[in-house]
Amino acid sequence: MSYQNNRDEYLKNSVMSASPAALLIMLYDRAILDIRRAESAVETGNLHLVSGHLIHAQDIVTELTNSLDVTVWEGGAQLRALYLHLYSALLTANLTKSSEEMAECREILEELRVGWREAAAMGAGAPTHNGGGLGVG
Repeated sequence: MSYQNNRDEYLKNSVMSASPAALLIMLYDRAILDIRRAESAVETGNLHLVSGHLIHAQDIVTELTNSLDVTVWEGGAQLRALYLHLYSALLTANLTKSSEEMAECREILEELRVGWREAAAMGAGAPTHNGGGLGVG
């Protein structure tokens, strides 16, 4: 088995065995990575790479939005509104190639990631997402 196959199998097993909170944190981590890569592409003038990274981050935010069950948690509606803002801001950043807009989105996701890490550490889990394509619920 090649290195790439071993890596893919490890990642698959990590996702399949992760708790709901860990899955959310993984999604935040990946969206943040995508935005960082887009920011780096803007800085180095590789504008043709920006779109792919931001589209992937948008896909993650879309999945987070669609899997959110606003009836389970009183803050659910506010979180959905934040996800919708993020999606819109990522779209704008992609169209304008705005590093500032990308940084704003990254900072919001970093704050959400910290919050979910703290919630997971306290054993709160991730009650606000109903599962959807995330397998969270």
